[in-house]
Amino acid sequence: MMMPKGSVVLGFSGGIDSVTATRWLLDEGYDVTALTLDTMGDEQLLRRAKESARQIGVKHAILDVRESFQTKIIDYFTHSYSAGRTPAPCTMCNPLIKWHYLAQYADQIGAEHIATGHYFNIERDNDRFYVTKADDRSKDQSYYLWGLSQSVLERVITPMGHRFKEEVKRGFADKKESMGICFLAGMSYRDYLVRHCPQAVVAGDIVNRSGEIVGRHDGVAFYTIGQKRGLDATIAGAVIVDIDAATNRLIIGNNQDLYHAILEVKECNIVNPQELLCSKDVTVVVRGIGRNPRRYIKQVVEIEGGYRIYLDDPAWAPAVGQPVVFYRGDRVLGGGILEKFM
Repeated sequence: MMMPKGSVVLGFSGGIDSVTATRWLLDEGYDVTALTLDTMGDEQLLRRAKESARQIGVKHAILDVRESFQTKIIDYFTHSYSAGRTPAPCTMCNPLIKWHYLAQYADQIGAEHIATGHYFNIERDNDRFYVTKADDRSKDQSYYLWGLSQSVLERVITPMGHRFKEEVKRGFADKKESMGICFLAGMSYRDYLVRHCPQAVVAGDIVNRSGEIVGRHDGVAFYTIGQKRGLDATIAGAVIVDIDAATNRLIIGNNQDLYHAILEVKECNIVNPQELLCSKDVTVVVRGIGRNPRRYIKQVVEIEGGYRIYLDDPAWAPAVGQPVVFYRGDRVLGGGILEKFM
């Protein structure tokens, strides 16, 4: 008879990845409690999770985190657009909601480990724990996990780290994957903002880099740096290069104006600051509609509240509010939020 390896609280939606992760942990001999976080009062999701847990034969619990999710994720999302920033709700939800409450619940029931259906791995080096890339590069989610603390990472198990999505999906022909931002519930982000954030969708001026008014926009929240579509026909061919929410203005320019070789990053979580500052083989990933830098960072300099990053390969269309994540090979050194580009 297999002896239990230890107890695990696993984030459980009842979808393909969380079900696969649960089965793997059970097969490996762990004592698993499947925990579903109720973020939106979605009864259909809660029923699905409960039924999936019943079919697997795993203990199941539901934790109501709606109030926290509203203030830390949804309000952050709408406030970011009001301020002309580009929010990243998933990268915030992981440390502030998902993994936070998994660890808290594990403490309550005396479980040693926590896990999810995320595709990533963990590496330990000199008593420091690093998120590392998943074997399946096409589904790697390490970018979204740079904010996890050492106290969380030291107890994480990664059942999906060595798995490949195409193989996982073969056993779930009747299950659909969740896509997009969960709290939009299928609504377009434009419609969501009109309903929940009307102050960010007030019409205003479009100006060129000299400050001359050249057109009108429908609301700064509807536009992203690097965007061409949706601009006035009179300024066809131009591109949005900056957003000034304070004056409710969009600034347009040409494509070359979108390249920036200096980024200032704050709200950082770095595993080992000296490794970031001293290593010569650090790359950076800035997600968005644009292309990412592909070569090594020239230099990292500490500034008040964060770091100034000098890029060898300029980033195209970075936007304030986006996560900037530092990699050294497969290892995530940490990340932060873009506050300024030059």
